[in-house]
Amino acid sequence: MLAAAAIVAVAAGWWLVATGEDSPSTQPQTTVTTGSAGEVDPESGLRWSAAAALPSEARATLALIAAGGPFPYERDGSVFQNRERILPDEARGYYREYTVVTPGSDDRGARRIVAGAGGERYYTDDHYASFRRIGP
Repeated sequence: MLAAAAIVAVAAGWWLVATGEDSPSTQPQTTVTTGSAGEVDPESGLRWSAAAALPSEARATLALIAAGGPFPYERDGSVFQNRERILPDEARGYYREYTVVTPGSDDRGARRIVAGAGGERYYTDDHYASFRRIGP
């Protein structure tokens, strides 16, 4: 993944030199928002975790989020207030939380996926004490 990103960066640099565009563009810049497991996401400062590396229940919750539900718990989709201030600071209502089923638990358990309105996803297995940014 890093090799591909390096190739793209070099190709973009060659293109800028070839076209004479060495000054900053007036176009909005996009930020790369995917990373390899263990690397740190520059937007959140959190470590990346591949979706495939998450528990199967978390992957099932991600699929439900992508499908728009239905969700197994009444509180799924409720506003996550980010009281712990671990996730990037955003306006109230930006984040929504979803339960990740915990086998053997009599209640919702401690596992959640928090989804940002911008498409980012975060996983916690310790009830918001820590998070990982979910990558592809």
